[in-house]
Amino acid sequence: MKTGCYTALATPFTPTGELDTEGLDRLIRFQIENNITGIIAAGTTGESPTLQWEEHHKLVAAIAKRSKDICVADKNCNAKEGCLCIAGAGSNNTKEALEAVKHAVDVGVDGILMVDPYYNGPSSLEIRREYYEPVAKTFPTTEIIPYIIPGRTGTQLLPEDLAILSREYKNIASVKEATGNIENMRRTRVCCGDDFNIFSGDDGILLQIMADPEIKACGGISVISNIAPKALSDMVRLQLEGDTKGAEALNKALSPLLGLVTVITEEMTPYGMVKCRARNPLALKTLMQLLGMPSGACRPPMGKMTPKGLDVVIEATKKVQKENPEILEPLARFFDINIDERLGNPEFRKDLCYNY
Repeated sequence: MKTGCYTALATPFTPTGELDTEGLDRLIRFQIENNITGIIAAGTTGESPTLQWEEHHKLVAAIAKRSKDICVADKNCNAKEGCLCIAGAGSNNTKEALEAVKHAVDVGVDGILMVDPYYNGPSSLEIRREYYEPVAKTFPTTEIIPYIIPGRTGTQLLPEDLAILSREYKNIASVKEATGNIENMRRTRVCCGDDFNIFSGDDGILLQIMADPEIKACGGISVISNIAPKALSDMVRLQLEGDTKGAEALNKALSPLLGLVTVITEEMTPYGMVKCRARNPLALKTLMQLLGMPSGACRPPMGKMTPKGLDVVIEATKKVQKENPEILEPLARFFDINIDERLGNPEFRKDLCYNY
């Protein structure tokens, strides 16, 4: 898998909740014109848990095609060639995962992102032998990228089993690391060796784990690059080129946005205070709607943010716009958006949060 910055693309929906194919085309074009390395189709940020398989396949096919040819016939496109398409195809059912991978391979994706099996709780040994191995054997020429995120799945492929997979199957040479556990990442590097690709699955520590000599991540699969693809791509490129000061400056400028992947607020109920955790992609899609990008609301059971949560999103974006307007300038230009008006006019906030 090519080093760099990949966008875990948010899936746009129409007001009636259907796939917004026109909006999808615009989002892909925006990513390509701002030098993203690749696009993840139907990942967690793309709301894969609420996609019907027919929709999932349609989305993967569309992104696979458009990521390759979107600039071929458009002389105004800034990118000289298309970007990579990596399809989310994980499941908690190995047979289902095999079917999803087959479809993705048939429509021409460049690789497969497979999340660890969720909810049914297999051990790391079982995950290796009964999940990743059957897929790697069946599709030996397709790169398979394990996606390790125990906070979502309730289980985890351990570094030791990942190393066995990478040793036995040439098509497993990368991982999306979203454990949030630095020691686990360091252990992955020890077990898997220097030639293995570790991609960050957490925007907030992307630069940190690229710079860590015991991890040496080679890039990231980003949520916030939906909003700021050029800045994230530039930050990763600069770090890979050894320009640590330039990368650190961009990371500092982006930091308010990087904190929006999960927004935690304290909310009052009739029975006392509780913590409300707005998890990805809720804050992202709320911001995309606020800014007037193709997005639509999240599908239930994901819903809306609280007023406090929306305030966090708005204030973080205002801070970036005030202190580093160049971060959002490509978005404003591409979508013909007045960022300040969108952030400052209460009319644009209507229906973006629960009212209580």
